[in-house]
Amino acid sequence: MCIFCKIVKGKLPSNKVAENDSFLAFHDINPQAPIHVLVIPKLHVECFQDTAGEMMAEMTPFIQKVATKLGLDSNGYRLITNNGDDGGQEVKHLHFHLLGGTKLKWDRMVADPKAENI
Repeated sequence: MCIFCKIVKGKLPSNKVAENDSFLAFHDINPQAPIHVLVIPKLHVECFQDTAGEMMAEMTPFIQKVATKLGLDSNGYRLITNNGDDGGQEVKHLHFHLLGGTKLKWDRMVADPKAENI
């Protein structure tokens, strides 16, 4: 069972932002921005490439509501999903990083995600 499935089942704690029957949003334990939330489906789906369009049709308004709840809807935010090993996916459970709370930089791609630029 992956770490996100353990969070969904309540076997690991999380700082929840929002939840419904299908999706969960919680604060990242290693934030890369002032606001860094992960949004996941409760159903285990390994990656974006394996995601049904119907799931994304339901997940989109959930993510938008989370962004609004966090006050990110007016000034903007970044929404990222990493897909597969070359895409930098570390946890093999579909998840979106919702980042905001500051003007985010996008100067270059870096090998180290903990580099000085967000």
